[in-house]
Amino acid sequence: MGPAIEQLPAVFYRSSSGAEPVRDWLKDLPVADRRIVGLDIHLVEFGWPIGMPLVRSLKGGLWEVRSNLTDGRIARVIFCVADGCMVLLHGFVKKTQKTPKSDLEMARKRQKEIEQ
Repeated sequence: MGPAIEQLPAVFYRSSSGAEPVRDWLKDLPVADRRIVGLDIHLVEFGWPIGMPLVRSLKGGLWEVRSNLTDGRIARVIFCVADGCMVLLHGFVKKTQKTPKSDLEMARKRQKEIEQ
């Protein structure tokens, strides 16, 4: 029997007002894309720590789940690890090669909130 797999359960970041922006973003995706992102998050939950091509470090304790959506589009879910959980901070469909600064800043702001 192999070593026990340690699960890193995914939880949605929740703002002080109770909003869950990543959950809302996922709900707005087409069903096929939602399924792809959900499966990728699931793979990280049950395979952590995991590296490229699925997960890449963004430094400073931030990581991104890299999903290939339908029609050649790509999505990213930025997360951090806190209290033994994978906290989903921010999700977006990438339109450029480099992760937009505004998306990184949003994830860092939310990361700071949960680390207080």
